[in-house]
Amino acid sequence: MKPLALILAFLPLIAFSLLARFLPHGDIGVAGLVSAVIALIAIVTSHPIWPPKILNSCSLVLFAVLAVLGFTLGGSDDRWLATWGGAGVGIILGLVILILIPVMPFTEQFARESTPQAYWSSPTFKKINRVLSAGWGAAIFALGLSRVAAAAIGGRVPQLLLGLAVPVVITLYMLKFSKSYPDRVSHEPAHAPASN
Repeated sequence: MKPLALILAFLPLIAFSLLARFLPHGDIGVAGLVSAVIALIAIVTSHPIWPPKILNSCSLVLFAVLAVLGFTLGGSDDRWLATWGGAGVGIILGLVILILIPVMPFTEQFARESTPQAYWSSPTFKKINRVLSAGWGAAIFALGLSRVAAAAIGGRVPQLLLGLAVPVVITLYMLKFSKSYPDRVSHEPAHAPASN
């Protein structure tokens, strides 16, 4: 699995987080709409186009709902949605990723693009994708918690540390883990030697 494919899959989340943070509160609908359009573009340009990737579909629904709320709410509701919605989308997306692991780990759809079909049902392929999806789900959930904590505490230093530094560190770690873990598992011996 290519790390760039994962970065592109999370582009709607990244776009929404940045736009919700830097646009005026009244433009939260714009942030949702831009992110929903990015998710739709990801769906339309992915191969194969059907079935759509779970992550892209969930992003499309989540950000479309936020766009509708952003355009229909007003005043203090926009401020609340921009503050907490911008921070909370990571929690929601992380939970969705974790909940869907028994059905279809989201990384499996990306891994199938670069893995021969003969390996798709192998225990190693399944294990790798369950672990990677669990890791990404937990990481995205942690990003959301970090951003919520930054919003709750307020102030410049917590915003920089919890709203920016922690998410960057978690993301870089997960990209490195996503690149190294499949090779590490693929090269493990099938059975550990029996000890006497």
